[in-house]
Amino acid sequence: MSEESEEIQQLPDEEEIEELTEEGRARRRQELAEARAKRNKSKGLVIVNTGDGKGKTTAALGILMRAWGQQMRVVMLQFLKAQTGNWGEIRAAQRMGVEIIPLGQGFTWTSENLAQDRALAQSCWQQCRERIESGNYDVVIMDELTYALNYRWLDIEEVLDVLRKRDPMQHIIITGRDAPEALIEFADLVTEMREIKHPYKAQGILAQKGIEF
Repeated sequence: MSEESEEIQQLPDEEEIEELTEEGRARRRQELAEARAKRNKSKGLVIVNTGDGKGKTTAALGILMRAWGQQMRVVMLQFLKAQTGNWGEIRAAQRMGVEIIPLGQGFTWTSENLAQDRALAQSCWQQCRERIESGNYDVVIMDELTYALNYRWLDIEEVLDVLRKRDPMQHIIITGRDAPEALIEFADLVTEMREIKHPYKAQGILAQKGIEF
């Protein structure tokens, strides 16, 4: 038997885990998840979609649908989109039984109440953190998180610490312009969307149903 197989066999099963303290259970589950990831030669990825071009959230929604089709547990939390929003992806998610949760007030960087903006961003982050740490999701998408980091409404080191300690098989997707360098260095996959041509700038065409909302 290989050393790797022995390591996996030595880990407790779920019944044994339940007999441990809460801290012990968390540690053992982490060890078990890491061993399974090692055995399967796979891992949860941190994916960042950034840049000034369109398509960052759209690409994240594509992964959400793909993962849902693989019977994975998915959730998207949106930092800027208004809580009252009823866009196409929200309607589709409701029919699919998938959580897409807008938690913002719109494009809050134009707000005159920065204290409220900070509190709202921190509240959204707490909900993200709870879902990451719950173990109930295979994919957690934090849409427009980079804005909260760049405006220093959130501590990037706290965010990265939570990501380091997550289930090693859990995928995290982050979107938004101007991703901080620390986040880019930490991520496994970073894609920059670059604007080459935009219908509004070129022809004055406004956001289109089914394309932008």
